[in-house]
Parts: sequence; structure tokens; C-alpha cells
Amino acid sequence: MPAIPARPPKSAPRLFVAGPLAAGAMVPLDGPQAHYLARVMRAAPGDAVILCDDATGEWAAAVDSVGKRAVTLQVTAQLKPREAVPDFTLCAALLKKDRFDLVLEKACELGVRSIQPLVTRRCVADKLNPERARAILTEAAEQCARTALPHLLPPLKLEALLKNWPQDRALFFADENGGDPAARVFAAHSGPAALLIGPEGGFDEAERSAVRALPQARAITLGLRILRGETAAIAATALWMGTRGDW
Repeated sequence: MPAIPARPPKSAPRLFVAGPLAAGAMVPLDGPQAHYLARVMRAAPGDAVILCDDATGEWAAAVDSVGKRAVTLQVTAQLKPREAVPDFTLCAALLKKDRFDLVLEKACELGVRSIQPLVTRRCVADKLNPERARAILTEAAEQCARTALPHLLPPLKLEALLKNWPQDRALFFADENGGDPAARVFAAHSGPAALLIGPEGGFDEAERSAVRALPQARAITLGLRILRGETAAIAATALWMGTRGDW
């Protein structure tokens, strides 16, 4: 019987790389990832690294060689398959850059499957740098040991989102004007779900009426206090994960 490979230590660097990965594969790295291993972590041949490819799962690897601008790793064994992710989409209105960065980071840590940035009438931002956003999501996934990256969708206007909303997906709408208690609504629901969070200034009346007119929409309340957009997105996502997700 072949020996069971030793699991890399928890302190081993963790990176997402292009896949698919397989035992024995050689993985060349350059750019920021090579700099991180060679200059920041001072990696040397034989050092352990944990790799994920967002497809097959998590793999143990070892440093094969370290050059001035490149590092080569050799994959040794699979540690676990790609995780199952609850079918939950966070539809969050764009916020100021640092605040939306926080939403992206924490949504990844909390385990969402997809993130749909939205443009609404009261948004203070209407653009998103996709490369920056994906880098934030990747770093968050590496830090929290996810094996599946959230799917980041292109920004969309609220009207377009509602027009093409799928019939089989519930849309929980955090309405500052009131709704049913979020915890009770989440616990009673099963099936694909999404959470709609507005911008700093909230939804205007026309937007609120359009959301409420959607048959799949359900207005919820997050309590007595008016929350910032980033707080509402993080708190409500955590609540859903605690009642219907993978917590």
C-alpha cells in the first residue's frame, strides 16, 4: 500500500493557480506569485506549498526551483476535492471603493457562490475594476482556505437585473422601510437564493416599487438600526449562511 503523503503545515503558503492540477504536474509561477514565494516567504527547494485551481480542489506541492523571476512547483498529492458551495448570490450595489472592497473580501470568506455588483440611481460609484476585484477575492479565498472562488459577475443596472430574474430563485430584498424578520424568512426558505442590498443612500421609491413587484422578491428587515451598505451585505450574508448555508 502506498504511503499517505504528509499534509503540509498550516503555515505553508496557499495559492490559486491555473489548472487543472494533477499529481506530478510541474507548475511554473512568475509575476507577483513568484515574488511572494521567493522574496516574501524566502521559499527554497523542497518547501511545502498548498495549491488550489478552482476546479479539482486542494493539492500539496513542493518548491522545485527558485529563480530571479520565476518559481517552479511540483504537485505531489490531492488533499481534498473542491468544496460544495451553497447556491447563494449576493447582489450588492456598488459603494465607495474601500467599502466595496470590504464587501468582496467578506462575501468570499462567508462562502457566497456568486457576487453581482449593481448600479442603482443613488450609487456613488458606477464602475468596478474587475482585475482588482478578482485579486481581492483570490487573496480572501487563499486566506480563509476556500477551494472555490466566488463567481464575479459584471456590474449590472438594477432594472436589467429585475427584468431577467430567474423564476426559480428567491430574491431577499433588504428594505430599510421594513419587511419580515430576515432570520425567520431565511430559515423557512429552501432552494436557490439571492440577497439584494442597496447603496449608501438606499433605493429610491421607484426602485423599491420595482423590486416589490417582482414575484420572487421578499422584503426583509435586518433590525431596528439603519445599516451602512457594507454592514448590511456582510451581516445578512452571515445570517443566511448560518440558517441555510454551510455554517
